[in-house]
Amino acid sequence: MNNSFWTVVGFTAKNKLRGKAFLVTTLIIAVIMSVGINLPYIISKFSGEGKTTAIGYLDSAGDQAKSELFTSTRIAAMLNSYYGAQEKPELKLVPIAEAGSAEANEQALKRAVADDVIDGYIEFTPDKASGFPAVTYKSESLMESKVSQSLKTALQAVKMDGVINGGGLSDELKALLTKPIVLDTVQISAGEGAGTGAIGGQGKSTEQQGMDIATVYVIIFMLFMAIMISGQMIASEITAEKSSRVMEILITSVAPLKAMFGKILGMFLVVLTQLAVYVVVIVINMTLPQNADKLNEFGISLNMIDPVLLVYAIVFFLTGFFLFATLFAAVGSIVSRTEDLGQAVLPITMLSLAGFYICMFGGLNSPGSMLMKVSSFIPFFAPYAMVVRLGLSDPSTWQVWLSILILLATIFVSGWLSAKIYRAGVLMYGKKPSMKELFKAMRYR
Repeated sequence: MNNSFWTVVGFTAKNKLRGKAFLVTTLIIAVIMSVGINLPYIISKFSGEGKTTAIGYLDSAGDQAKSELFTSTRIAAMLNSYYGAQEKPELKLVPIAEAGSAEANEQALKRAVADDVIDGYIEFTPDKASGFPAVTYKSESLMESKVSQSLKTALQAVKMDGVINGGGLSDELKALLTKPIVLDTVQISAGEGAGTGAIGGQGKSTEQQGMDIATVYVIIFMLFMAIMISGQMIASEITAEKSSRVMEILITSVAPLKAMFGKILGMFLVVLTQLAVYVVVIVINMTLPQNADKLNEFGISLNMIDPVLLVYAIVFFLTGFFLFATLFAAVGSIVSRTEDLGQAVLPITMLSLAGFYICMFGGLNSPGSMLMKVSSFIPFFAPYAMVVRLGLSDPSTWQVWLSILILLATIFVSGWLSAKIYRAGVLMYGKKPSMKELFKAMRYR
């Protein structure tokens, strides 16, 4: 390849990188990603999620004299003990004095809500059948799922604690009964030739599996974005050059084959730059204190990324990108008007969408299913499917390399075919050429 190829690469890359549309789009997406990553933290700050919710209850003096195990006052005291043991208590129980009658008590509780003394209140209704009173939570908000779920969990714990303490069990039996079960999950390599997905063949811990899932998600989304963004840009630029007759000047100085692959490589550099910006934005946001703390809670660290998975993911990313890029270039060379481009590239777009949806809605839940195994050997789906299998299951090494070889062979064939279509199609103006006309032009050029 002489300097004309690299001239096309440089011109394509610089022209897009300096364009206002590219800069504005990249900036907007980076801002949206930053807001999305920090959205839970932003919501918690504006919604007062971090503060303790005050829940009122009717403080009945008569409860003190009752011999029942679960009275409203005793349950409230046990709930306060339960939440008081938390580092950041979610709820606190606030007593509201009795007003003399059921109607007056209800008005007193509602007045406390109106005066912001409490955020809501609970009512206890005796239930002799279950031995534990029925509890109703009332508040002004339409949906209080977080508070109600917290109360449900706390009441269940209070009920169990009350039954255990009232049963005369020893401290050892109480500790044994309440001690949580520890269950770890480890991914292993069982079959012959397996071991691609497990570090050193020793299996992966829960934290490593979580990191692999995150890596798979990122790679799939990056590949999908790269194909969608670059494919449209490659096809639209070639079509725009044809419609403006710039192609006639370009072909006189650069061979069609060099022009096509120069544009593909130039667009690849553009997309790579854009994705690099997004990766930097994600890393910076994830290292912020509020997000880093959340990752530490789940035991997730960037050091846990499986290097084998990362290398294979990059290989499938590159092969997937260049396979679809050659197809988009071929289609773009056939179309003479930009108005017809959307319809022309639709089949290729649907192929990429099919691979993406197969993995997102089927593969992530069942990475070892027959659908995923078959898809990992279909060139248009393999870049997605095999990355999912590598991250979430443990395919044999021969299967991985067979998938790569099929992809490389398909890229070679599609590149050769696309080059012939490009060479024949770039100077065919007017209406979209029929298949017969296109094959005839390809034979004589």
